[in-house]
Amino acid sequence: MTTAAVSQRTPETAWRPPSPQLMQIRDLVYQVAGIFQPDNKLRQFEDRCQKRMQALGVSSLREYYQCLTVRPSRQTELVSLLNEITVGETFFFRNQPQLDALRNVVLTRIVDARKKMSLRHIRIWSAGCSTGEEPYTLSIMLMEELAGRLQGWTFEIVATDLNERSVAHAKAGLYGNYSTRNLTPETTKKYFSPAGENLQVNAQVKTHVSITRVNFLDDARMVFLKGFDIVMCCNVLIYFDVQSKRRVIQHFYNSLLGHGYLFLGHSESLYGVNDDFRLVHLPSATAYVKAETKVIL
Repeated sequence: MTTAAVSQRTPETAWRPPSPQLMQIRDLVYQVAGIFQPDNKLRQFEDRCQKRMQALGVSSLREYYQCLTVRPSRQTELVSLLNEITVGETFFFRNQPQLDALRNVVLTRIVDARKKMSLRHIRIWSAGCSTGEEPYTLSIMLMEELAGRLQGWTFEIVATDLNERSVAHAKAGLYGNYSTRNLTPETTKKYFSPAGENLQVNAQVKTHVSITRVNFLDDARMVFLKGFDIVMCCNVLIYFDVQSKRRVIQHFYNSLLGHGYLFLGHSESLYGVNDDFRLVHLPSATAYVKAETKVIL
């Protein structure tokens, strides 16, 4: 099916029952990545499958399902499909109230906790980093603190995403007007370099950030992500059902130190998902910490 044909679907076509093969592909994506496609998103999901089918020269969903399950290139094609359905939207300094709470309240508490550990090092996990604006924002913020309360400290930001194209974009660190629209002239001059019509993140910002592809349901990978002071996972859990959320949140719980903080998107909540965290209210933002009975002093 051509792109034009997809865009010209009639209402009758849009309401047809989904094919069994499409449901098989949906179940496969859920099994592998925990990403659930609800019924009201199936049309969009099928469009993403059709895009991959066009790239492969495949004419039916039945054949495409075989590409995802039995053909030699199945793993590569599954990653390509996940790239299509996990396209994120983000920009620098996206949620300023949350960032202010992190910088003005949470960072102070983490510094105090780390001093008691005699370890002047801060670790942050940007989980679901998309194209990299969030981890680079965090790097810029902490670099601003190095001359003050973080003088003599080091920090690292581990950035992960499921989408390999987003990971490649993040590693390149090259951004256009949409991503950089919230930057002040001072920040732009200090931490970016002109690159044609775009802006290139400076090497000093990049040096604190490591970026890699990680599937949240890959237990073997997730178990090694440990010892974080902060986990940022904003606007990612919306892709998961309750069961997958519980599995991912348990990984975050295991990854955080006893004094650590978990930040979610403003519309996301752990209500009915996990009881090991408790909600804390910060100025103009909320976060989660380990429940009092679980806190390691």
